[in-house]
Amino acid sequence: MAGQLAKGIELINDVPGVGPVADRGSAVTYNARLFLRRGDEVTQDVRLIARHREHLVTRCVEGVELIDHTTALGKRHAIAGIERSLYGMQAGGYREVLASAHLCYRESGIPGIIPPNAMLRIRLWVREVQGAITGQRR
Repeated sequence: MAGQLAKGIELINDVPGVGPVADRGSAVTYNARLFLRRGDEVTQDVRLIARHREHLVTRCVEGVELIDHTTALGKRHAIAGIERSLYGMQAGGYREVLASAHLCYRESGIPGIIPPNAMLRIRLWVREVQGAITGQRR
């Protein structure tokens, strides 16, 4: 099911969910796992969970504890690669994409975690979509 999702985002896998479709203005709660193109996992959530466990909502996905993130689509609260990949998803849906560096952390990267100009493989699980239109997926 590979294909182009948006400019700079290659769709690798897409499993539909149910209910409202995430669109501009929707509040989307999701879990994400990030991987460098060569397969190494980016483990930012582990560090946050260790420091702030009592203030975070977490869940286990594929045997890994992940943080529930919530973003309002169109507000740029998440990296562009994640935000653009969430459009069109529904609660219970899963999507795996390969996002270009210009939609992730660009030439700066995150020192010691993500190298400069890194493409990221992103796995997304949508938990909830609020404030969205009800209907079919795009």
